[in-house]
Amino acid sequence: VQLVESGGGLVQPGGSLRLSCAASGLSFSNYDMRWYRQAPGLERELVATITSVGGTTNYADSVKGRFTISRDNARNTVYLQTNSLKPEDTAVYYCNAQHFWARSSMYWGQGTQVTVSS
Repeated sequence: VQLVESGGGLVQPGGSLRLSCAASGLSFSNYDMRWYRQAPGLERELVATITSVGGTTNYADSVKGRFTISRDNARNTVYLQTNSLKPEDTAVYYCNAQHFWARSSMYWGQGTQVTVSS
């Protein structure tokens, strides 16, 4: 199983980035997908979730209204559209996959760096 994130980079405050996570080696449509982030010196934080069944989404309060998670099951890919970025959004963003009922079946990507700075 591989989860490969891409789309990170350096962006000015107020800017946008679209993060992607391409999955392989698993039945993607059976997995709830999540984006986490971890800033230096801080614990890993759950940012957004999209479920396998129904595509229900949930967001951390800190990103509601600015970030949007989506998935394309035909492409085995989950996205995180990040808008109105703030310096406090600077972190390594990680993709996570968890089977919708076999909860011990969980995988992580290697992360992609997002830096918001002028």
